[in-house]
Amino acid sequence: MSEPVKYSLNKASEAAIIEHLRTCDADFVPLLSGRVEINDYAQKIASKATRFEAWSGDTLIGLVAAYCNNQENRIAYITSVSVLREWMGKGVATCLMRQCIENARASGMWQISLEVAEDNMPAIVLYKKSGFVAGKENASFISMNLNLKSGEEHERQTRL
Repeated sequence: MSEPVKYSLNKASEAAIIEHLRTCDADFVPLLSGRVEINDYAQKIASKATRFEAWSGDTLIGLVAAYCNNQENRIAYITSVSVLREWMGKGVATCLMRQCIENARASGMWQISLEVAEDNMPAIVLYKKSGFVAGKENASFISMNLNLKSGEEHERQTRL
């Protein structure tokens, strides 16, 4: 951990994403490998998501993957947030979330949504710190949303 953290956008290869997700698998609540096939998921992230990445040397240490392509409803969706265990608690996820939020806002999104396991308290704390508000619960997951436009702006845009 002697090299400084460098942040980038969409630099990671599919192979780097696979390696990162496999390394982080045990820290997902519930396990990522219990919900998705990691190779297929990494391929989808590499080809369709906007990726906010943190690197230390040649190692992908943090990743926030979001889909910012719903121009009709203007809702972005964060599909994955992960940081290597030895880099947790150092502000990497907070910085990546801030970059994702600013990118979604600049892309004309009005809201960012995500789902988190109700017992994943570290993630819930991160999302609340980033401005997300808990919505409805579905099974053991909580939907969380961040409104990027004020109510007045949103109302004015929907009337146009």
